[in-house]
Formats: sequence, C-alpha cells, structure tokens
Amino acid sequence: MYIPKHFKINEDEAFTVIKENSFATLFSQHNGQPFATHLPLILNKENTCLYGHFARPNPQWKDILNQTVLVIFHGPHCYVSPSWYETNKAVPTWNYTAIHVYGEVELIEDEDELIGSMHDMVLKYEAPDSSYRLQDIDPDFLAGMNKGVQGFKIKINSIEGKAKLSQNHSRQRQELIVNHLEKILNTDEQQISKFMKENLKK
Repeated sequence: MYIPKHFKINEDEAFTVIKENSFATLFSQHNGQPFATHLPLILNKENTCLYGHFARPNPQWKDILNQTVLVIFHGPHCYVSPSWYETNKAVPTWNYTAIHVYGEVELIEDEDELIGSMHDMVLKYEAPDSSYRLQDIDPDFLAGMNKGVQGFKIKINSIEGKAKLSQNHSRQRQELIVNHLEKILNTDEQQISKFMKENLKK
C-alpha cells in the first residue's frame, strides 16, 4: 500500500482499527487468479493471528496453503469538499483509514480450537446483555453446523496502517474540515472528525 510518511500509523493504532472494523476482505490466489472473500476476522489476545472460517463450499480455502495472503480492513471514510476550505484553489479528496495485513493461513482441524474461535467471535459481536451464548447451543446441532465451515487462522507476518486525515493540509484547514464533518450525522463522518481531532492534539 502506498503510504506517505505523514499518513502512516503505528502498529498499535493499526490493531485498534482492526478491532473496531473487523469485517475484512481476504485475498489469495485461486486457480491462478486473484480471489477474495468478505468475512469477519478476530484478533487473538497476543495480536499475532487472525481467526475466521470459510463456508466449506467456498473454493478459496482449498488451495490457500503455502501462500502469502492479503487481508484488508477498511475503517471509516468520507468525502471532503473543497468548499469547506478558506480558498477555492483546492480540489475534493477522501479521508479514510485502512489496514493491510500479510500472512500465511493454517487450516484449523481441531474442533475445540474452532469452537473457541467462534465463541470469541460471538462474544465480540453480541451485546453485553444478550441472552445468546454459544455454549448453550445443543452440542449435536453445533457439531452439524460446524461441518459446513472450514476454520482457519492467519499468522501475521507484517502489517501496514494508513490514516489519511488531511495531515498534508494546514492546521487551520484541518480544523475547518472537522467543523464541517461534525455537522454531518453519518457515522463515518463523525468517526473521521474524531480521528482528526485526536491527530491535531499530537
């Protein structure tokens, strides 16, 4: 990924984006062509692996071993209008955060490890007061459902993080952008304005 130095974020910030935006796109080569699957991925506690599972009919997992795969996490993003600036000598742009993870896939054959990764995923997405608990599901039903998926983990070899937040513009212009974004109630615009304000404090 092309990352100008003023847009580069460190590894800890990248992991935060992943945890908050865990629906990813997993790219590999399948039959000599690029192939992608969109799916949620969960970081382990040590931030060394990503866990997920394919639908078993998905052919991507069948030849994914011994490849370096690319996983892309998209954080919030939004349009930035030049009408918000102090001059009309400007063009539109797009602010965003994105993370690229490179690694190698290991297929999970151990049922306990697969169930453990699914349990972690349910805990992440269910509301704290939700009555749904994976361990309460009938074991035979769960075993049958698990036959339809192929669990995997990706050992993280390297990670790239980019947060394009108008850092290449003056502080005054960044503040003007924040002021306009805060008036837009869409989630992405609100998150980008929050990130920009945090960046201005550094």
